[in-house]
Amino acid sequence: MNYSVPFYHVFVFMGVSGSGKSTIANAAAYHLHAAVLDGDFLHPRDNIKKMSSGHALSDSDRYPWLKAINDAIFAMQSTNKLSLIVCSALKKSYRNILRMDHSNLSFIYLKGDFKTIQERLQARKGHFFQSQMLITQFATLEDPGNDEKDVWLVNVNQSLQCVINATIKIIEDVIRSHIEESS
Repeated sequence: MNYSVPFYHVFVFMGVSGSGKSTIANAAAYHLHAAVLDGDFLHPRDNIKKMSSGHALSDSDRYPWLKAINDAIFAMQSTNKLSLIVCSALKKSYRNILRMDHSNLSFIYLKGDFKTIQERLQARKGHFFQSQMLITQFATLEDPGNDEKDVWLVNVNQSLQCVINATIKIIEDVIRSHIEESS
């Protein structure tokens, strides 16, 4: 995508574990020549140990992680025209932490049903997330409401290519809209 005016935007790929956040973000980043960061790499050591042992994180566990992602959003907005960050952002309060001081931020909500996500997690190898924690993630998840105008929904209960195509279209449309507004 060509940018005729200076424009910097970050998209956070949100949803429960197993919804395809990393896969979709990496495919979109490749197609759109965007920077990408997996927010899991910013978890403090204690969070990773806790999740690896099958325990869910509390809000106080998540706060330093969300602040680190907020800092990463600032850095990425300062250096890349288009950046994609993977972060579950399950609650509105978590999304609000990410939003702090960032006007060029949008969310791509990769939404799927429990059965589909559970099957994906059971097939996944080499990740610290334990599939039995999926129940906790769905219980924690607060679907974005109509007041969250910066959240775009993509249904993941379809083929991977359809999800990728829908995501890329949303990103291109959001960017185009912002550019037109600033022209």
